[in-house]
Amino acid sequence: MTVSSSKLKSGVVWGESYQKLVAACKAGGYALPAVNVVGTNSVNAVLESAARNKSDVIIQLSGGGAQFFGGPSLADGLQAKILGAVSAAQHVHLMAEQYGVCVVLHTDHANRGLLPWVEGLIAQGETFFKKNGTPLFSSHMIDLSEESLDTNLAECSRILARLAPLGMSLELELGITGGEEDGVGSEDLSETDHSRLYTHPEDVLRAFDTLTPIGHFSVAASFGNVHGVYAPGNVKLKPEILKNSQDLIESRHKKQKPVNFVFHGGSGSDKKDIADAITYGVFKMNIDTDTQFAFSQGVGAYVTQNPEAFRYQIHPETHKPLKSLYDPRKWLRAGEKTLATRMDEAFKDLGSVGKTQAG
Repeated sequence: MTVSSSKLKSGVVWGESYQKLVAACKAGGYALPAVNVVGTNSVNAVLESAARNKSDVIIQLSGGGAQFFGGPSLADGLQAKILGAVSAAQHVHLMAEQYGVCVVLHTDHANRGLLPWVEGLIAQGETFFKKNGTPLFSSHMIDLSEESLDTNLAECSRILARLAPLGMSLELELGITGGEEDGVGSEDLSETDHSRLYTHPEDVLRAFDTLTPIGHFSVAASFGNVHGVYAPGNVKLKPEILKNSQDLIESRHKKQKPVNFVFHGGSGSDKKDIADAITYGVFKMNIDTDTQFAFSQGVGAYVTQNPEAFRYQIHPETHKPLKSLYDPRKWLRAGEKTLATRMDEAFKDLGSVGKTQAG
């Protein structure tokens, strides 16, 4: 697709608009936070902060997050994941435009076991596209980094061939991101082969050559990234791996920063490592652990300040009704506020404040 230079319409972006947004990030030397959400509260808090910071944003769901959105009590877990993600996407489509920024709608880590979820969403997206002329999601991620490169690229090629006609992008992972993300991986870093935390530039070149003729894609290349937050010394990031990959592909294809890189495991990262990664072509940084903690801080503080409201309907001493305090809108809103405040920090760290492409 040819990317035009005009401003974009606010709301969910896809196709040419998505590609323009990615190009603007790389050209402008900034990145967008990609936030895992589990319900309308986290979606709305992310949109609130994005609007306040006049920054575009990426909203994404893991398989577990999608299942929670659909309802943990549903007996068919796969259907809950598919329909939960569809429900979340419809909420974002309905609300995003009202916040005046561009929103990328994405699904996160899908290993072999979660491929039926992604393929179910693609089927839903094909139906949505026929009816509305737009895809349901902007992009999907396939994470087959634990499998051979041949298998990884073959499956990514197959999936991208279905996404491309819908104007959708694919994210793939090369090398592994350590730690645990919603049931994928392990929190015990001793179980990880640390050599696999670092992607080989030659593998990125091979992915680039394989997928470029099929459609638009991004690469979650591992440069020591780890999901979650760990004690100092456990994680050694090497963003120069991204530079080496860009340099290799530039030398072969004569294009400046040809690869669209994604930074996984962004929670707790050193700000210098974040800045360096952005200069090497990172346009997206995942953040989940920090935003989960931020939401819990707001709720926890509210409960601590109003303990009686979570034990009694009527105050045992004053005999006053406590409904106005245990009203879920009060304590959920407290969590939304602290999550949105943490997002303010993320937009600042990634340099995206005031740079929305919506106009």
